This record gives sequence, C-alpha cells and structure tokens, in this order.
Amino acid sequence: MSHAIINGAIVPENEARVLISDLSIQRGYGIFDYFRARAGQPVFLEDHLDRFYHSASVMRLTPEVDRERLKHLLAELIEINGAPHAGVRITLTGGYSENGYTPATPNLLITLAPYYYDPAGFDKGIHLVTHDFQRQLPEVKTIDYLQAIYLQPFIREHQADDVLYHQNGSIRECPRANFWAVTETGELITPADRVLKGVTRKKILAMKDLHPTEATLPLSALANAREAFITSTTKIVTPVLRIDGKPVGTGEPGPVAKEIYKRLLEMRGGFE
Repeated sequence: MSHAIINGAIVPENEARVLISDLSIQRGYGIFDYFRARAGQPVFLEDHLDRFYHSASVMRLTPEVDRERLKHLLAELIEINGAPHAGVRITLTGGYSENGYTPATPNLLITLAPYYYDPAGFDKGIHLVTHDFQRQLPEVKTIDYLQAIYLQPFIREHQADDVLYHQNGSIRECPRANFWAVTETGELITPADRVLKGVTRKKILAMKDLHPTEATLPLSALANAREAFITSTTKIVTPVLRIDGKPVGTGEPGPVAKEIYKRLLEMRGGFE
C-alpha cells in the first residue's frame, strides 16, 4: 500500500485527506513542487527546495517544518513506499480558513507515485499551439492550472500536444514547461521574464559553453528559428517540431536539443 505524509504524519494514501475548509479547495490557494527520485535519491533536491520555499514566501505561507525536517520526511516517504524510482510532490495549502478567504496555518502534503519516462518521446517531439495569456505570479509554482486545463479542447482542436503562452508578442512558457529556441542566428534563448524559472532550465543556463541566454523572445522569431524545445523535470528535453501547424527548422529534433538532452541524462543519472 502506498503512503503519503500529511503535516508530518505518515498515513496510507487512501486515508490522506484535508478538510473542505482548506483554501486550496475553497479558493485554489496553494503551492507545490515536484522532483524525481532515482535509486532512492532525490534528483536536484536542493534546487527544488529553494524554489518551494521561495514560492511559499511569495505566497505568504509559512511551512511548519524547516528545510532539514522536510528532507528527512521526504527520505522517510521514499523508503516506506519502497519506490526507488518515483515522482514526489510537495504541496503546501492555504490552510483551514475561518472565512474561506484569509490564509491560515498551511497544510503540508507529500505524495509519491511511480515515475515513468519514455525515451521515445524525444524523437517523437511535440506540436504546440500559441495562445495570448500571462499567468498570475509567474515566479511561483502555484496549484492554479485553470487556464491550461480550460484550454484542453482548444489544444485538441488545433491537433497540438500543448499550448505555448505569449503576451504582447513575447513568448512566455508552456503551462508545465519552459520554452527554448535556437534563433536564425544560432542564439540559444529562453524567455527571461514573467515565467516560472524551472530547475531543468537552471541547469541548462549553467552550460556556459553553449552560450544560453535569458532574453526577450519575440513570437515572430519562431518563423525562422532553427529549432525549439521545452524542458521540465518530467519532460527533460522535448523537441518542438511544429508550432501553429508550421514546422520549426527542419521539423526534426535539432543538434542543440540533442546535446542538452545527453548532458541532462548524465546529470540525472539516466531515464528512471
């Protein structure tokens, strides 16, 4: 039986629950972070915890566990579930609000599920459709995915796999991934502002020999881009082969994406 953690207590997953007065239910107020565990060891954990506590601070939510205690709880959950290769989600809710509007003491939920990654997804790539939208508090990993879920029929109608947000002609991000492009002149760019700064994105920005840049990326630049790809914990690097029905570059995974993919797999320790 799988287990979860609620406010420090390990419980069977089917008994894990919060009350309906929680602001995560009443108003969709809360944050989360997600990381992968391989061979029982969290991957890039410190980076994910940095982002988790930053998100909590911006949202004025104070976890009742400090960083070291949280790391201990995560290790306990991975061990008790006997799942060396897994995805772990940390959720911090708005708490049990007396008036359904004011944040209270947050509830901390930690859940775990088997992690599967299909390496065939790299060669297959994805198709994106663009949409003019700007997320609220983009630097925070909130539980609010209202727009992304609402747009599911729109994505299917355009025979795409996901949506790429832009605002006033500038590219932002996908709902669950950062976006990158290799421009017509060979620059490797990811949007600099008003996006969630992903952990995988951070690792790529540290690959100085590839000269990655955070900059404004105009939507118009996609017409002549050599290649494009998205990055995230679950997607690693996934080439974008078509945008709004038009091929990106050759319409095949490009050399920059392939090189970054290879390096990230080495850093992560494999596919699992």
